[in-house]
Amino acid sequence: MTLSFVVPGLDEAASEKIIAILAGRLAQEQEAALVLKHAHWNVTGPNFIAVHEMLDPQVDVVLNQADETAERIATLGGSPDGRPDAIVRQRTWKGIDLTGRHSTEEYLKALIDYYDAFITDDREAIRELDELDVISSNIVQDHVQDLEKFQWFMRSHLA
Repeated sequence: MTLSFVVPGLDEAASEKIIAILAGRLAQEQEAALVLKHAHWNVTGPNFIAVHEMLDPQVDVVLNQADETAERIATLGGSPDGRPDAIVRQRTWKGIDLTGRHSTEEYLKALIDYYDAFITDDREAIRELDELDVISSNIVQDHVQDLEKFQWFMRSHLA
């Protein structure tokens, strides 16, 4: 990886590790927006409107997270890659298998499982970033807080 510059207080090797971790987070954040929109378009059933309208703001949340992550990569001298093939290339997590029109309950269960992996991956990134760059770690920590809150909303909807 070629860095445009190295920020003060970090060396090139640390910066490259941080950027690599953030690139994985960026890909998963972008994918989450697509997954949520897919569910938004395909939920059906008695709670359709509640779930349909609950999903769109979360799309905005994860897209804002992706923007913040991409900007942090650029701030560190890297080049964020937002292309669809970058999502596929970075993918180390299980996606959502549900396709087509299904009940709100089925989509919420699938999204809760998806968020389990999403949150777990973010928490692992935090552990790694804590040793490398507290600023990048704090960004991901804020993201996890939003993800956990939305997962609580989804779980509460099923209760």
